[in-house]
Amino acid sequence: MQKWSWDRFFDAFPYIWDGLLVTIEFTLLGSLVAYVLGLLFAVIRRMRIPVLDQILWAFIEFVRSTPLLVQIFVLYWVVRPDLLGGLDTDTQRLIVGVTALGVHYACYTAEVYRAGIDAVPAAQWEAARALSLPRGRTWTDVILPQAVPRVLPALGNYTIAMFKEVPLLSAIVVLDMVYQVKTEYAADTGGAGPEAWLAVGLTFFALSYPCSLLVRKLEHRVGTV
Repeated sequence: MQKWSWDRFFDAFPYIWDGLLVTIEFTLLGSLVAYVLGLLFAVIRRMRIPVLDQILWAFIEFVRSTPLLVQIFVLYWVVRPDLLGGLDTDTQRLIVGVTALGVHYACYTAEVYRAGIDAVPAAQWEAARALSLPRGRTWTDVILPQAVPRVLPALGNYTIAMFKEVPLLSAIVVLDMVYQVKTEYAADTGGAGPEAWLAVGLTFFALSYPCSLLVRKLEHRVGTV
């Protein structure tokens, strides 16, 4: 059994730093896609457009019921060669990774937005109709300004969850923290032992836990408004 080495533990951090910016980049871009697309899904479903509503419901349920890793593989090995074949490999991985994370979490944030929209009092809808506001202005000036602040804590939780899911993209050679330790560190040191993985875990904790505390404060603040 290999003896624990603090040198191996601390030697892992330069490799982790190399992958940290990549992990944050995919988290932020994926969150942006999830927030925007999730809101679009929620609004379309709230409008109850025949056929489109059923198709969107089926798509959301399919995505929510299948593993993210499988979705990443399908996008990378099935969709990517035909749609992104003319781009360089790094760009392809960026698009596939952000799309996979964004679409997957959009199907969850859509339900969060839906709950926020449903929480807007019916009197607000009636007042908008009484003022003959166009549908677009009703959404942008009345409904969404009230619905979105209510769901910000839940969106924050999904961003934290996405941050912890980015390592799945190492399966398609995205150079995140896990990939850097699994390949570069392992190649240079003869293997990624428990010291390196503890360093990775502590890095995730050091970034995720303070964000969780901020989300809890935001939940309390929204709940007392």
